[in-house]
Amino acid sequence: MPRAIEQVFAYLGQKSYSSEVVVVENGSNDRTLEVAQKYSCDFPTLIVLHEDLPGKGRAVRSGMLKASGEYRFVADADFSMPVEQIDRFLPPLCACDIAIASREKTGAVRFNEPAYRHLTGRVYNLLIRTLVLPGLQDTQCGFKCFRAAVAEEIFPFQTLTGWSFDVELLVIARRRGYNITEIGIPWYFTPGSKVNVLRDAGRMFIDLLAIRRNLRLGSYETRQLTNQ
Repeated sequence: MPRAIEQVFAYLGQKSYSSEVVVVENGSNDRTLEVAQKYSCDFPTLIVLHEDLPGKGRAVRSGMLKASGEYRFVADADFSMPVEQIDRFLPPLCACDIAIASREKTGAVRFNEPAYRHLTGRVYNLLIRTLVLPGLQDTQCGFKCFRAAVAEEIFPFQTLTGWSFDVELLVIARRRGYNITEIGIPWYFTPGSKVNVLRDAGRMFIDLLAIRRNLRLGSYETRQLTNQ
């Protein structure tokens, strides 16, 4: 966490546009909240939030709806992508509704990833493309950028709070006619990932079925579901 915060503010310090950084902590068993709060004394544009309930999707939703920028970039705390790559998700290099980092598009390079992780990721992506999101090669990379208007429209309809939340958001966005661009990036595998392939695979498959059910019922068009 400290290294990521310092990297991000060093990067933003070179930019002419105004910016803010939102850190959301929930369900951690280390000193993430305490460390982030201490850094907020040094960086006035650092906003630190705490959520009582766990779930990556819940934390991301809180941060994205709290943010006030015209472009809202979500990133994993370990920053497995070089911070300078953020330029490629923002104008003038990119001005689409949603830009997602991809480890599969042309120009992408994976570093130090175990073969079994790559294989399981590709199998899951095949299920995603077959069941809910045809055409997108990597929906699970943790770096995504949303225009503010898009984020404020789709995040209130998010129902999933676990690992599949971003698949659901992209489904909602596509349903509403927003364009999604994949950007191939250099990506570095970080040991100690919280994803457990055997434990989480079944849950993710159930999530995909839930997304299909919500599509069939029209839930993403008719009611907001942020109270979960």
